[in-house]
Amino acid sequence: MYFLKGQAAITVKSLICEAHLLVFLALITLTGTTFAQAQSNDRSTVYLAVSGNTALDRHIQTLLEKSLGSERDLIVISDAQAALTKIDPIVTIGPGAFSRVRQANRNAPILALMVEKDFLEGFARRSQGMISGIYHGVPLIRQALIGKAILPQATRIALIATTSTAELYDTLIGQLPEYNLEARLFVVNDDKQLIPTLIRALSYGDFLLAAPDNAIYNPRTIKHILLTAYRRNRIVIGPSQTYVKAGSIASGYAPFPAMAEIAANYLQVFFETGHFPEADYTSVFRVEINQQVARSLNIPLAPPEKIIQTVVQRLKNRGGQADE
Repeated sequence: MYFLKGQAAITVKSLICEAHLLVFLALITLTGTTFAQAQSNDRSTVYLAVSGNTALDRHIQTLLEKSLGSERDLIVISDAQAALTKIDPIVTIGPGAFSRVRQANRNAPILALMVEKDFLEGFARRSQGMISGIYHGVPLIRQALIGKAILPQATRIALIATTSTAELYDTLIGQLPEYNLEARLFVVNDDKQLIPTLIRALSYGDFLLAAPDNAIYNPRTIKHILLTAYRRNRIVIGPSQTYVKAGSIASGYAPFPAMAEIAANYLQVFFETGHFPEADYTSVFRVEINQQVARSLNIPLAPPEKIIQTVVQRLKNRGGQADE
């Protein structure tokens, strides 16, 4: 209840409004305390924008903290806080986090993790040195050589794609002759043509190689693709660990510790030079295999370590003697 009148009452109301504003600003400050401390800290700061998958985010955060060591602070930030960063790099987990950070802050240096090459390479090319990443998965040539290690007599690889995703295989097709392999791409014009096109592809190739192409390989289609392949005694290689669990016989993948270690190296280069190295795959990879599928097709599978050794040797020798 006010006992003041006129100008005095207005002054009191103004003071009350200012007090409310100060309280509001204080609350904002408290919610962003860690972020604000990082801004004023003398130690180098790396920000982390997460995917929303709690288990995945925590795992990658732990690995990054270990790889970065005691010289860097790794701070998880929100999208709103990402808009306020200036020169400190932001590591993003997954394409969703990358897109949100990129939209919030067009000038932020970003190192992307858990993204495919076809998603990131356009951004990296347009913002060279300021946007980079460690690609998820492995190059298709390694996937092809995993198939060759499992089927040593294989010489022809079947590929299927839509008109908009066919370019995913361009680099691979040019590389294969160096390893005594060849491939043919079969284009799917619409959903109704997927299985008929796949059948033609399987009659050509010794195995089907799958790229990370969501237009072809997705939860809606994968069961039909795998069943069609196995009814024709053909195996599927790739595109990821998830599809090995669904029924692909094998796939290469990048282990999380290797991704975190390379990310730490990229960040070190950024702090020293102001620019990231070019986006790339990890040189270290692992192989996931499906023994049940192999047994059902009467295909003997070597241990994953042996398959990796064969692939690495072939990459080194470019085919030739490594086929023995």
